[in-house]
Amino acid sequence: MYKLDRTAFKIQTFEESNDDIAFWKSLTTQEIFEYGWLLTCQSFKIDALDELKLDRTVFEMRKNG
Repeated sequence: MYKLDRTAFKIQTFEESNDDIAFWKSLTTQEIFEYGWLLTCQSFKIDALDELKLDRTVFEMRKNG
């Protein structure tokens, strides 16, 4: 699906970084969420295409009262 291109990063000046702001503002909300999910998956080393499941051993439902 996606792969991080490590050659795409470089040290930038403030003027060059302003171009990045224009790029992010040109994206739709859906595209921004997709990039965010990709970065989250890379940070936690999870597969972006796998369906995440709730660990029922940690969470449980209780009735109040």
